Amino acid sequence: MIILAKPDVRPANPQFSSGPCAKRPGWSLEALKDAALGRSHRAKLGKSKLAKAIDDTRDILGVPADYRIGIVPASDTGAVEMAMWSLLGERGVDCLAWESFGSGWVTDAVKQLKLPDVRALEAPYGEIVDFSDVDFDRDVVFTWNGTTSGVRVPNGDAIPADRKGLTICDATSAAFAQDLPYDKLDVVTFSWQKVLGGEAAHGMLILSPRAVERLLTYKPAWPLPKIFRLTSGGKLIEGIFKGETINTPSMLCVEDYLDALNWAKEIGGLVALKARADRNLAVIERFVAENSWIDFLATRAETRSNTSVCLAFTDPAIVALSADAQAAFAKDVAGLLEKEGVALDSGAYRDAPPGLRIWCGATVETSDVEALMPWLAYAYEAAKTTLAKAA
Repeated sequence: MIILAKPDVRPANPQFSSGPCAKRPGWSLEALKDAALGRSHRAKLGKSKLAKAIDDTRDILGVPADYRIGIVPASDTGAVEMAMWSLLGERGVDCLAWESFGSGWVTDAVKQLKLPDVRALEAPYGEIVDFSDVDFDRDVVFTWNGTTSGVRVPNGDAIPADRKGLTICDATSAAFAQDLPYDKLDVVTFSWQKVLGGEAAHGMLILSPRAVERLLTYKPAWPLPKIFRLTSGGKLIEGIFKGETINTPSMLCVEDYLDALNWAKEIGGLVALKARADRNLAVIERFVAENSWIDFLATRAETRSNTSVCLAFTDPAIVALSADAQAAFAKDVAGLLEKEGVALDSGAYRDAPPGLRIWCGATVETSDVEALMPWLAYAYEAAKTTLAKAA
């Protein structure tokens, strides 16, 4: 048994949670001093800040001018649910899933909306569905980046430009870190607390002209709660896409998002954000290549996430354990990392295979990922030593 000494260097910031994610480098409460607190979000000041959040989002992400962007309730989940409840049912639906959140959208389509024509195309953790099996003349619901599996769509090549259905894309752990082909996506959703490290409870809903046309020409058979309604009297509620939110937003969270967007612009926009995430992933790729006991959960390099990096233990001695014992071992590794204060919230998602999940989005410094790698080896060997003593 190899006994490793504790590494000398620790990450300056041990926050590797996959959501809420680490704040931007240099963040402090001082960044929120200009928040419109104690004021109506419908006052001129509040509306101007909300409108700026939308405008800056469009600018940094490169969202086409004819796409609508709205701030909606309930984080990314609320944005996806709003899209599904408002748009689905006009035609058959293909729901794609390769991790827990995608599986959740399948459940909503089948058991909650009870749509009569749903095809569930699913792949196990680590893999992705075969997009050649997807019928894009139907509506298609999918995650771009599987936050709980570390598997992402490599590109939009499989999505035809002349599709008849709508593509509804949950992009919450992809936006600001990966290229999103808006011409292939009719609905894009994300939340503030992922790649830019913003605060929770607010979602972003991006609609293509095709999605807007569906809203104006199709009325779902079910009643829509007020927070899901995007139309009134057969017309789009345009105010939603100008900062006139459906319900009251937290202006403190809005200020924090504006700060994150400003940081993104200062460092070079989307190109710089993607580069930061890619550099972080590259650190882990080198570590995995040098250590045979660990590997990416994603089975193909081209579908490997550069944000929610999911890792699995591949040591034959660990793989031979029962499922419960593997889960306990992974929990021990993550627990030791947290106890040492070098990686917080680094365990795999509760529904995912046992392992680690290390957030590598743009707000994480590459130097911190580099400092963490020796600690992964130390924690693994320590947990394995404990396992051997208990045998």
